[in-house]
Amino acid sequence: MHPNNDNNDFSLFRIFTLQNRSTMAKVKNLIIKGSDDKPIALDIFFNETHEQQPVIIYAHGFNGFKDWGNFDLIAEQFLASGFTFVKFNFSHNGTTPDTPEDFTDLEGFGENNYTKQLYDLGLVIDWVQHPANSLRYGIDKERIGLVGHSMGGGICILKTAEDSRIKALVTWAAIGACKTPWGGWSKEKMMEWKQSGVAYYTNSRTRQEMPLHYQLYEDYLLHDKQLDIPKAAATLPIPWLLCHGTEDTTVPVKVAYQFAAANPKATLLTVSSDHVFGRKHPWNPLEQPIPMQEVINKNILFFKQHL
Repeated sequence: MHPNNDNNDFSLFRIFTLQNRSTMAKVKNLIIKGSDDKPIALDIFFNETHEQQPVIIYAHGFNGFKDWGNFDLIAEQFLASGFTFVKFNFSHNGTTPDTPEDFTDLEGFGENNYTKQLYDLGLVIDWVQHPANSLRYGIDKERIGLVGHSMGGGICILKTAEDSRIKALVTWAAIGACKTPWGGWSKEKMMEWKQSGVAYYTNSRTRQEMPLHYQLYEDYLLHDKQLDIPKAAATLPIPWLLCHGTEDTTVPVKVAYQFAAANPKATLLTVSSDHVFGRKHPWNPLEQPIPMQEVINKNILFFKQHL
C-alpha cells in the first residue's frame, strides 16, 4: 500500500548538514515519507536571500542514488545559475537515511517497482509546493523542472505526462520501456523468476547480489498502460531536452532518436560519451568530465529559456 499524502508531516525534518556560502546554502538528507511509509532522503540547494527561484528536481537511475558521482557538484552549478535544486533517493532504492550511498536495504530494493517510484516523485513535488515546507520561501512553485537519468528519466517522462505542475523536462539517457532489468531475459529465466519469487543480478560496481522480487514484473503487468513510456513521451505538451551519449551501451542512443521523432516539443542533444557522460562513483575531482559539463551547460540554458 502507498501512504496517503496527508500522512506526511512536511514541517518536521531530520537535518544532517547545513552549509552556507554567502547567500547559497544546502540542506542534506531531509526525510519525508515515501511509498509504503519508507523514508525518502532529500537534499535541497537554495539561495538564502528569500528570492523565489525556479526549482529543478533530479531523479536518479537504477542502481543509483542522489549522491552518486558527487552529484553535489552538479547541484551547485544549478544553484549558482539561479535555480533551487532538489535531489532525492527513491524510497526503495536500497539505501537508507543512515547509509545514503550504500545498498544496505536489499529487502527494500527487492520490493521496488515503477509505480512506487512514480508515487515517490509525486511526493517530492508535493513537498516542494507544500505550505508547511519551511524552505519553500526560496522556491517558485509555479516553475518546476525535472531532470531524470536512465530509469529516473523514464519515471520523469511518465510523471510529466500526468502532472501539469511540471513546466520543463530534461532526460539523460532515458529508458524506453519500464522493463529494467528483465527486458532482455529469456523465457526460461522469466519462468524461474516466477517460480522462485526472486531473481538476482550482480551490481557491477559493488559486486553485490541484488534481489528483484517477482512483484516488480507483476506490478508492470497490472499498470502497463500507466507505465507506457513511448506513449507518454509522444504526448508531452511541454519543452523537453533529451540528452544521450552516442556510445551508450546501456540504453542505445536510438531510443532518444525515437523519442525526438515522436514529439515535436522535444530537442535532442547527443554527446560523444557513455551512459553516465564520463562520470563514475566515487568521483573526487572538483570538475566534471567534459561530456557531463557540456550536458550541464545545455541543461542550464534550456531551463533558463523555459522556466
